[in-house]
Formats: sequence, C-alpha cells, structure tokens
Amino acid sequence: MPTDRIVAADGTSMANFLSLAALIQPGDEVLIERPTYEPLLGAASFLGAEIRRFDRQPNEGFRLDLDAVAAVISHRTRLIVLTNLHNPSGNLTGESILKDLGALASSHGAHVLVDEVYLDAAVPPRRSAAHLGSEFVCTNSLTKVYGLSGLRCGWVLAEPGLAERMWRLNDLLGVNQAHQAERLACIAFDQLDMINSDNQPMLARNRATWNAFAEGRQDVKAAPAEHGITVFPKWSGGDTERLAALLREEYDSAVVPGRWFEMPDHFRVGLGLPPADFDEGLARLGRALDDLK
Repeated sequence: MPTDRIVAADGTSMANFLSLAALIQPGDEVLIERPTYEPLLGAASFLGAEIRRFDRQPNEGFRLDLDAVAAVISHRTRLIVLTNLHNPSGNLTGESILKDLGALASSHGAHVLVDEVYLDAAVPPRRSAAHLGSEFVCTNSLTKVYGLSGLRCGWVLAEPGLAERMWRLNDLLGVNQAHQAERLACIAFDQLDMINSDNQPMLARNRATWNAFAEGRQDVKAAPAEHGITVFPKWSGGDTERLAALLREEYDSAVVPGRWFEMPDHFRVGLGLPPADFDEGLARLGRALDDLK
C-alpha cells in the first residue's frame, strides 16, 4: 500500500474518528449497520451526522444484506459504515459483496468506512477492502487480533486526498506518539507472522469448543462460529444484564451484555483465550445460565 494512503492513529477508535471527521459534515446522512460497535455511533453523532440504520439479521447469522442497505440509501447519503469481521458476531463479508456495496455507494456519491480490526482473524485472513476502490476507507490496529493494545497503534487506509486531510486533523488531536511505542510497533510489524503463529490454531480450537457448547444448550442460540474472536449468541432468558451481573459477582467471569449493541437479549463472548482458560470460562457461563433457568 503506498505510504500516501496510510494514516497513523492512536488505536482503531481514533482511526474511525479521523475517518468520520474527514468524510462527513454536520447534517450529512450516514448509514450505520445494526448491531454495531457503539463508538462508531457515538462518533458519528458527535460530528452531527443524521444517522440511518440498516439491519444485520440474527437469524441470517448477521450477514451483510445489500438489499437492506439499498432500502435506506438516498441521494443525501455521504457514508456507509460497517465492521468486517462484524463486531459483535464475527460474520465475514466477502469481497464480492463488498464490491457491490462499493458500487452502490459510488452511485450515490458516498464512501464506505470499514472497521477491519478483526479482519486478520478471518479464516484464512482476507485483504483489506481498501484494495477494492477509492470509495473505501478502512481502519485497523494491532489491538485486537495481535493483542498489542498497549502500543496504541492504529491506522487508516484511504485515497491520498482524504489521507492528507486526516494527517492534518491528527496533527491537531494526536501530535506525536510516544517514541518507544512507535519503535515497538515497527518491531511488531516485522514480526506479525510470529506474533500470530499460535493464534489461528487456538482460535480454531476455541470456535469448535464454543460451537459444541452452544449446540448443547436449549437457552443459547447462535450461528456456528467460523471466523474471528467473538460470537454474539441470543439468550432465551431475556435481558443479558442479569447474566453479566451474575457472572461478574459470583463467577469472576464476564461477557458483554447485548445492550451495548442495541440487542439486550444477546451477549458477546470473546474466544481469544488459552484453551484451558476458555474451557473454564465456558464452564462458569454454563453454571450461570443454569442458575438463571
């Protein structure tokens, strides 16, 4: 990727904020998937966007539905926002769908912002949507898949004109990163294959373990995990705040309750743990679910 298309940022959230700030003006119409990563909504709202939503349906595995996007896009739409892999479900949107989405956006004079912070946990990893056309703006970081959140290393891939606008904006907000963190991030980029070498086998094993767990329960419903490091099952017991509170207070464990993703009867589970820890976490989740029957 040419360097004039890359913008460094303090993690993915800042990368997303810089992208939104460079792409939209107050009052612009922005389409954002539902469910989604809440800071995307918060940043767009803060910047004065008129937000419209398109749904990813749980009974379809939270796949990206182009018809749902087409139903809400208008001549006023300036930006379409999504995550890939989808946060929270881990669903993968393939290149053919992304290309069609890019064509739809271009026909309305809009861009597509894709948060790709989980993309390197696809099976196998896919290339960035930034390769598909200038209408795509893509963000990523070393935080999630590579577990290096302390380095605060994120980036944006965009066409040169947009990238320059983001550079100038970042000069106002971020100035310079700590030199030590920048040097460590450079070392990490040279060693990404080594850093990630154990992750894919571990995640494959944990996905299979999760799938068996979910299939064995009547009170949990989820599409089989195929990619990524998160799953987003539905709980038949209703609002998952109760489940999250019980896990935290009685089992020293945690899930993310679905209210953070506008779906209170769902909860997000992280798969990125050593197998023994993950197995123990599932055992505690199972006991908590049994307690709430």
